[in-house]
Amino acid sequence: MGEVRTLLDGRGLVESPRWHGDRLYFSDWSAGEVVAVGLDGAAEVVARVRSLPLCTAWLDDRLMIVSSADGRLLRRDPDGTLVAHAELGPSGWNDVVADGRGGLYVNAVGFDPMSGEVSKPGSVSLVADGSVRQVADDIAFPNGMAVTPDKSTLIVADSYRHNLVAFDIDADGGLSGRRVWADLGEAAAPDGICVDAEDAVWYADVPNRRCVRVAEGGEILQTVHLDRGGFACALGGPDGRTLFITAAEWRGMTETEPVAPGSGRILATEVDVPGAGRR
Repeated sequence: MGEVRTLLDGRGLVESPRWHGDRLYFSDWSAGEVVAVGLDGAAEVVARVRSLPLCTAWLDDRLMIVSSADGRLLRRDPDGTLVAHAELGPSGWNDVVADGRGGLYVNAVGFDPMSGEVSKPGSVSLVADGSVRQVADDIAFPNGMAVTPDKSTLIVADSYRHNLVAFDIDADGGLSGRRVWADLGEAAAPDGICVDAEDAVWYADVPNRRCVRVAEGGEILQTVHLDRGGFACALGGPDGRTLFITAAEWRGMTETEPVAPGSGRILATEVDVPGAGRR
């Protein structure tokens, strides 16, 4: 594994890294911006959406943005215009991932963690063919999601139950065969995730300031230690072997500023196994 380097600094609560084309796209929740950054560190704001959470996915060459604040899934057209792709419903929507079949899975937290509200389980919904339908429930705190390269399995990080849960993807996009893909232990708090070509999962962990690679069953394969909370990770770069990590100094969910202003960074390090799957 290579040295951890800083690709971009001075941001806020950075999340949702996605490698597409020759750039990394990520969200700055504090600024309400979706930003693209090249390997040279040159950055460009590609969309502005005031929402927290603010997660994205690529559906073919279309950038999809979850505007949780107004319960909409937005699509960025080639001219940069944001249009409504689907009406999701009441707020609470969090992460999104393309299913590889033309649809997207969007998960929702069942309570408002920013207000200190008592936690309630969340869910996963499928957006496809103009409709939105719930396909899984009883996920304590649904966070990062990834679809395996063969499009057969959806993996969801459940931060509050300290595990990665997997579902078989049915022909109609429904989910079945629910199982714990990896029990990560009581200390772990998995957030954003990605899958590599050996079917291992990298997960970012805010309170433990790390990014961890695990095999199905929970064996720890590698750990990248950080000096601040790791929120999400993605594999990309020219050969798929660059691990990008969004990180910031965490203050707390109920704080006015959940992260220290200006502490958000995009980090990068080289790994041996390239990325695969969708997230």
